[in-house]
Amino acid sequence: MRIALLSYSTKPRGGVVHTLALAEALAAEGQDVTVWTLGRGGDSGFFRPVDPAVTVRVVPFPDVDGEGVGPRILRSIDALRDAFDPAGYDIVHAQDCISANAVDRCVRTVHHIDHFTTPELAACHERAIVRPYAHVCVSAAVADELATGWGIKATVIPNGVEAGRFAAAASPESAPARQRWRERLGRYVLSVGGIEPRKGSLELLEAFARLAEPDVRLVIAGGETLFDYRDYRTRWEQRAAELGVSPVVLGPVAHDELPFLVAAAGVFAFPSIKEGFGLAAMEAVAAGVPLVTSDLPVMREVFGGVAGFGSDAAGLARELARALAEPDPARKAAGEALAARYTWSAAARSHIKLYHSLTF
Repeated sequence: MRIALLSYSTKPRGGVVHTLALAEALAAEGQDVTVWTLGRGGDSGFFRPVDPAVTVRVVPFPDVDGEGVGPRILRSIDALRDAFDPAGYDIVHAQDCISANAVDRCVRTVHHIDHFTTPELAACHERAIVRPYAHVCVSAAVADELATGWGIKATVIPNGVEAGRFAAAASPESAPARQRWRERLGRYVLSVGGIEPRKGSLELLEAFARLAEPDVRLVIAGGETLFDYRDYRTRWEQRAAELGVSPVVLGPVAHDELPFLVAAAGVFAFPSIKEGFGLAAMEAVAAGVPLVTSDLPVMREVFGGVAGFGSDAAGLARELARALAEPDPARKAAGEALAARYTWSAAARSHIKLYHSLTF
């Protein structure tokens, strides 16, 4: 089967990580897979090497000084549409609203539901939900949102996770790599995903400020995004100063280093206000790191029994303090076992079954 997977970026965001891992797993199952994406900021390839069994097509997408979010969205759609020819593919599968708008007919994975105020984004989001002829969701909670809001029945196919890569980072053999991060950062609470509203960055600040742990630092990694969150970042920095918190903001971390950064953390904080699955959180539990997350239906669905849940800053702070003070061996083992069950090969086989139902 000839499959095109479409993404909007080469940067290490959850949807892009998903696209590459799924593409490689589909290729391992004998499928002919091509990944199409936009090369933002001069990128000519993805943030990590891609299995040669997968064909990669990167469409040049140079930055434009002073370009607003709306025009950048429209230009992204046009650039991908102009470059991509669906002829010759049995399945065209878009992984985000930009790529779904760049084609006339596609399968769409809805990772999570957004609510935008920028007119171009709101229109892009709506079209990318209603126009595809088939839908995949990575959790039942998001599928329920699609059904309730749009009357759309989606196929639920959970994410996979590279559990072995993160478990290896927690092994005794990897102790020197973890120690390098601890020497640099000390004891730390880690959040991966950058500073933005959907990731609950302000909520995490409020929670962290309540901790009576003077030797623990708040560390933020990641943060590549298409959107302009400068105003939110300014508010976040101002609030950190008001609270007397001095977070360490690492920005994007190299693919090969990320597992060791995660495995060396005292606790992984995942206070998102919207999520579809929580891939970064699943990587953390694969590494045996205690997880504290926001109390969302999707987080209960995916991480029930292995995470601490908080519905507000006070609740998140209590769970962070508990995880730092009293590591729970049973919860750790349950988390590692949970992550091991989510494989990309299983996800690929479920996708192939869906694709066959749509094409034959």
